[in-house]
Amino acid sequence: MTKRLFGTDGLRGRVNEWPMTPEIALRLGLAAGRVFKATTAHSRIIIGKDTRLSGYVFETALTSGLCASGMDAFLVGPLPTPAISFLTRNMRAAAGVVISASHNPYYDNGIKFFDPMGMKLPDEAEDEIAEMVLRDGSEQWDYPDSETVGRAFRIQDASGRYIVALKNTFPNELTLDGLTIALDCANGAAYKVAPLVFEELGAKVVKFGCEPSGRNINEQCGSTYPERIAAKVREIGADIGIALDGDADRVIVVDEKGQVLDGDQIMALCAQDLMERGEMNGGTLVSTVMSNMALEIFMHERGGRLVRTKVGDRYVAEGMRREKAVLGGEQSGHIIFINFATTGDGILAALQLLRIMVAKQKPLSELSHLLEPFPQVLVNVEVGRKIPFEEAPEIAKAVLAAESRLGGKGRVLLRYSGTEPKARVMVEGENEELVRALASEIACACEKYLQ
Repeated sequence: MTKRLFGTDGLRGRVNEWPMTPEIALRLGLAAGRVFKATTAHSRIIIGKDTRLSGYVFETALTSGLCASGMDAFLVGPLPTPAISFLTRNMRAAAGVVISASHNPYYDNGIKFFDPMGMKLPDEAEDEIAEMVLRDGSEQWDYPDSETVGRAFRIQDASGRYIVALKNTFPNELTLDGLTIALDCANGAAYKVAPLVFEELGAKVVKFGCEPSGRNINEQCGSTYPERIAAKVREIGADIGIALDGDADRVIVVDEKGQVLDGDQIMALCAQDLMERGEMNGGTLVSTVMSNMALEIFMHERGGRLVRTKVGDRYVAEGMRREKAVLGGEQSGHIIFINFATTGDGILAALQLLRIMVAKQKPLSELSHLLEPFPQVLVNVEVGRKIPFEEAPEIAKAVLAAESRLGGKGRVLLRYSGTEPKARVMVEGENEELVRALASEIACACEKYLQ
């Protein structure tokens, strides 16, 4: 079978369309259970989800497959993706599973796995699972003996464990007393736990996007709509605005003046703090090819370096392990503090920013003027096929022409989305007008030749 099951962040797609069907989820549970049973002595798997209506469908199908394979399923209900990573480690589980499509609309869903250390699975492990799932359905599945069928349990205190773990990343001698936080949880997985974390540390929290209906996740809210939380910050006079996405593994923040900080700017601020405290191991920051050139210059000017990876926080995490780096992330707001977590955690990243604000006793606007991003334009193009860009002469020609006009003072990056039928066209340079024009020209070429 030539179809690719996993993308850059697990399995994802529209509900009840291939591959997001109950049948595939059932087979995924069977295959994953078989793989994990062969590679670990533990039999338990943690299953979490976000607030999408279809979460019930895939939770049930996955649980059936995992239990049939001989694994025990521990269901925790709606919790952030990083909470499942934490619980997998904390409970010494064989693996963790998250049912979520992150920042996508409610009618999409997805499935991603964590290994026993709470790290997202490498490509090889995903390929092994995918091969079994996509095998000819007429083949008899190799079920274990009936006596070894697993059980399913519901864990009632999972959110409390995660809240305590997050609070333990914030210094005991500091509090958030006196701070007002505007918090947008995108009607997603963090709608219960995120407000409690900040409130228990002393902040006044004004909540938005904390009333999930099953269909309103990410709907005009959360980290993909930062203008909403920026307006709320100005309206209520908050000290900071925090916007999470549907599964809360990414964050975008807003200072007290309503200015938005993306992942690159958050990383710059946190990297400088770590360097000042002598905790930035090797002065290395790991990010992806999408991060702004200004971040690379920022690190170089401070005696550090930026190491780039493919897009996807799991590739960032792999790069951090290779480089022994303590900080990494993505422009989109996935930030990994490896001393505290093994995957991107929006609440954790926000806590680290708040720690810096409280320790320095300065508003965020005074701390955040470290990075002036180069103009960067990203255009998403719907495509009917995904062929290597270099095999489309007109696209290659448009890219060469753009690079020539940028004159070495900018970048062009083309890539396909790992979760959607889209090509991403990114152009970056000193002149915003030129950057926009070049991005439009390349996008038009992609639109014409990739249908």
